[in-house]
Amino acid sequence: MGSVRPQAPGLLAGALRPPRLSLYVLGQLLGPVAMLTFLLTSVIWLVSSLQFLDLVINRGQSAPTFLYLILLVLPSQLMIIMPIAFFFATLFTLQRLSGESELVAMASAGYSLRQLAVPVLAAAAIVMALTYLCALWLMPAGQRALRDKVLDIRADMAGALLNEGDFNTPAQGLTVFIRRLGGNGDIQGILVHDNRDKKRPVTYLAEKGILAQTPLGTRLIMLDGTVEMSEQGGKQLSVLNYKSHTINLDQFAGPTRNTLRKIQERYLSELFWPPEKQGVTERIRNQFFAEAHNRLSQPLYAIAFGLIALAAVVRGGRQRGSVALRLTMASLAAVGLRIAGYGIAGLAQRHPALSAVFWLLPILGAAGAVAVLAGFSPASLLARHQVQAPA
Repeated sequence: MGSVRPQAPGLLAGALRPPRLSLYVLGQLLGPVAMLTFLLTSVIWLVSSLQFLDLVINRGQSAPTFLYLILLVLPSQLMIIMPIAFFFATLFTLQRLSGESELVAMASAGYSLRQLAVPVLAAAAIVMALTYLCALWLMPAGQRALRDKVLDIRADMAGALLNEGDFNTPAQGLTVFIRRLGGNGDIQGILVHDNRDKKRPVTYLAEKGILAQTPLGTRLIMLDGTVEMSEQGGKQLSVLNYKSHTINLDQFAGPTRNTLRKIQERYLSELFWPPEKQGVTERIRNQFFAEAHNRLSQPLYAIAFGLIALAAVVRGGRQRGSVALRLTMASLAAVGLRIAGYGIAGLAQRHPALSAVFWLLPILGAAGAVAVLAGFSPASLLARHQVQAPA
């Protein structure tokens, strides 16, 4: 009795420790998943960053600001990319293990199909957890920060004007030219053309000036200049001299902040229970409701994709034509399943009852894969029917 007790903790730890083959398969899966996620994200990231390039250049922003903006977009892209990357990486890894006869050696060592499914589902759980993190917290936080930063950039008239020697158009109907910008903040040679009123355009000229940030906003203080006002379609020109003239640049800053957050900027609780008392119509509530169910169900595709990839590799012959057909059918099934999920998003916003389909699609995909793993694929059923028909 005394000799058994010291061995109990070791036996329990051994029972709870996962098999070394499962850890090996899990390691083989996570590497390609990370690599494929990185490659897909890089491509989409570069394409989506072009929309901020023009904003940053025209507003005189720095390279760190540009990097900050594109980093804020990253969670919304990862939420879509990670399940898809997981499927193709799993399909590639399992097929490689099968092609190199590693799965056959594992089966000969007593490694069953259920044991093989454990690392696949473990990798799917990791991807699902990361997708939930992006969908429920990182994406709305990033979209909020992105929107606030873009509004700040568009409202930063000082950054838009600090390009000497160029005709800058920080707002519709406003053209500003600065000949030289001094090191201490003074400006030499200023031209401001205000053409918002087509019938009465105004041109401000000044020998020098100062671009100042005041508690009331951005102000352009021009010294020793003239104001030229054109009337009657250019038939009459009035010229006034001044010693000092101040222009409020905040009037050109663009739209103010909207208190009603967009769908991508809302956390899950704000989608189910919008905090706004006004401005949220029934149609908007239906959109919020559909988006909430979409975010909650979207990570479940990782489990369905993992099971589909496992069924495509381990069920069927090893002939080259058979393998290619199974991999193609599995890819089409996964892509079709995901496209159906995107397609139902628009319908669910108009018909809230269809939000249940968000959950039904990954469940049906996983159930179909489990059925194939259990031996109920169409090919196996047809083969059984052909064998039983002569009898």
